[in-house]
Amino acid sequence: MKVTWFGHAALGLETGGYRLLVDPFLSGNPAASTSPESVTADFVLITHGHGDHVGDAVQIAKRSDALVISNFEICNWIAKQGVKTHAQHLGGGFHHPFGYLKLTLALHGSALPDGSYGGNPAGFLLTTNEGQKIYMAGDTGLFGDMRLIGEEGIDLAVLPIGDNYTMGPADALRAVRLITPKHVLPIHYDTFPLIAQDVQRWAQQVEQETSSKVHILKPGESLSL
Repeated sequence: MKVTWFGHAALGLETGGYRLLVDPFLSGNPAASTSPESVTADFVLITHGHGDHVGDAVQIAKRSDALVISNFEICNWIAKQGVKTHAQHLGGGFHHPFGYLKLTLALHGSALPDGSYGGNPAGFLLTTNEGQKIYMAGDTGLFGDMRLIGEEGIDLAVLPIGDNYTMGPADALRAVRLITPKHVLPIHYDTFPLIAQDVQRWAQQVEQETSSKVHILKPGESLSL
């Protein structure tokens, strides 16, 4: 499993020979390390409908002939633009070629870029074919049922820390305590001044107060599990 952070909440995952993109907001993203023309995917995962998460999904999926996976409402909206989709919903999982993917609760909004109803926001809990468990929380506030997600035995938790729109550093630390992952990757910070954070300080605090290892990546850098 290789995870690449492209900036903001955009991720690339490589597992079992499959290429996944998550929330591919690249064009218009001041923190992006690449362009939508430079990435390809077999699957595109979208946590919720906001423009900084739907991003360039349609363009990339059309060019790559990728399957878009999201909630029912977002998939309907994407499908009308000529893209293949697979719809799921909160609590529902499906065995995709790359592993078992379940949609988890997220506390946020999900209006689509044109104002259409985007259904419920979600996170993703991925169990790879090799048995690794990756929790991508999406844009969310802290909620107590993160403890239930942690009971799955999480190898990597990808958590927002930017505050204002999502959990901030203090609540993200509490999330780590609830989830107890082996590894943590902070995202959704420093893209804009409004969500600027001292990620080094946060990582130090997490590692002092929990048993989790924090991996701080620059946009374009990767982590291998």
